[in-house]
Amino acid sequence: MNRGSVQTWILAFVIALLPFDAMAQGFANRPEVAQFVEQMTSRHGFSRAELLTLFTRARPQPGVIKAMTAPAESAPRRSWQNYRAQFVNPARIDAGVRFYERHIAALERAAKEFGVPESVIVAIIGVETVYGRNLGSYRVVDALSTLAFDYPPRSEYFRGELEHFLLHARQEGIDVISARGSYAGAIGIPQFMPSSYRAFAVDYDGDGKRDLAGSVEDALGSVANYLKAHGWRRDQPTAVAARVEGDYYKQLLSAGIKPSVRAGDLEKLGIYDNPPGVGTVIRITANAVVTSRSERSELEMGKTTMLGDSGEVEKSISAQITDMRVTTSDDMYDNS
Repeated sequence: MNRGSVQTWILAFVIALLPFDAMAQGFANRPEVAQFVEQMTSRHGFSRAELLTLFTRARPQPGVIKAMTAPAESAPRRSWQNYRAQFVNPARIDAGVRFYERHIAALERAAKEFGVPESVIVAIIGVETVYGRNLGSYRVVDALSTLAFDYPPRSEYFRGELEHFLLHARQEGIDVISARGSYAGAIGIPQFMPSSYRAFAVDYDGDGKRDLAGSVEDALGSVANYLKAHGWRRDQPTAVAARVEGDYYKQLLSAGIKPSVRAGDLEKLGIYDNPPGVGTVIRITANAVVTSRSERSELEMGKTTMLGDSGEVEKSISAQITDMRVTTSDDMYDNS
């Protein structure tokens, strides 16, 4: 058993041993929660009594820890080809076409304003929540509190997201207890983490609210705004053909879906611009968008099911997105 497996087992065992009365009392009696409450009070002017009441009502969620600690070795090696197969199927393609047709006006407006193609916006919504059908079943405050206080490997990050969530709820007038999301605390149709929600969500339907759970227009505009803020380049291709020499590129193809090589280093690895009809051809990302590494509002280039220019969803994720992914910019938004 490797170290990661041991840590996973210990975390699951500890959660299983939590007494029922401790879970029933929520988080309020814990020293680390009291410290968090003091920080929220001093930094942001929250009521100490209201926060303590909130953390009395919030409940630890063992299922959240289980989802976060699922052993990586239990899953097949993540490759673009395997990932693509999970998301390209007739049901998702047909649903994407219908979604596109219903919201074409807002999509065209977002594409014009932010420079992100309608196809990419639709694709992200399709991957994240199947076009808004699955927004998550966990209370966001439960999920984030569990990860902030019961998941040491990333507690600092999730305490920051819990802070953002409470600020977001106060700013937008949201009921903290009733808000639902993913096991990682991602919210709404595009599954934004609270920090991304606060930074990049836009009111795109003009009703005075940024409502990513209830407004498709807000979700579409927010996805486009997020991508533009993270370096999307208007009218640039998502990927370009490349010629390879030698076998090193095979190591990159099998290295998983996370971008790992800068464009400027490709020639050193035997990967060159491809003259038509010459050599072995692979595709690499050209319009790179580096995004959050949380669990996650995963707005990643390589996860899009593209719409064709005619409005019909292509039968593959895209001929232009990539059997090998590289990054062409620094990690501008690190949510890890």
